[in-house]
Amino acid sequence: MTDTLVELERGADGVAVITLCNGKVNSLSKAVLTQLLVIAEQLTIDPPGAVIVTGSERIFAAGADISEFAGPDEARQIGALFVAALNAVAAIPRMVVAAVAGPALGGGCELALACDMRLAADSARFGQPEILLGIIPGGGGTQRLPRLVGPARAKDMILTGRQVAAEEALSIGLVDEVVPRDSLMTRARELAAELARGPVLAQALAKAAIDDGLQVTLAEGLALEQAAFVEVFGTDDARLGVASFLEHGPGKATFTGR
Repeated sequence: MTDTLVELERGADGVAVITLCNGKVNSLSKAVLTQLLVIAEQLTIDPPGAVIVTGSERIFAAGADISEFAGPDEARQIGALFVAALNAVAAIPRMVVAAVAGPALGGGCELALACDMRLAADSARFGQPEILLGIIPGGGGTQRLPRLVGPARAKDMILTGRQVAAEEALSIGLVDEVVPRDSLMTRARELAAELARGPVLAQALAKAAIDDGLQVTLAEGLALEQAAFVEVFGTDDARLGVASFLEHGPGKATFTGR
């Protein structure tokens, strides 16, 4: 029987929680990445209202399982699995919130980067320490990190391998909010539940327009936005939202997710 290394819990509030549970350091082994990929694909086929990705109270994830490293052939296989799993997390058509209670290093940092938002406990640390092993990130760190914090800060972290604490991560835009460790999951659930009550189809279209638009020219991105803008008016939530605004003003609509 295959061990459960990544747990999935769907709550009545519409929030799905993905929890890494691979021992003391939550290393992202090939088995963990495979289970994460399967869960992300499930949540894409049958999406909840919102998603939280988290680890333990002590550590988010310490990165790849170094014991699986060897030569270029193994690197090719592991790198491809990292990209597939983290791209699948990023592609979930709902807001994905990383709740980071401790170190998120290497692949763990890259997993957090693949999420839409990052909430950090005051005990969290982030880093891409691969350079200290004489290698470089292989799960998206050289691409997602500079898009988030800018190329100079990304080079600082990646080329030195230094780790940044939660408050510095907040100041450079690596995380969106810092809370006391004891409050982390409460805050993450509060945020995710609020998102899950919203017009989730509109959220999905907006998320796709932002993510896809960052990969193309401004003109092409504007065309993507216009297509999504037209599409969203075919949803029940758009009709409910517009009617509610006209009758009651903003912020009063109760959405159905259809």
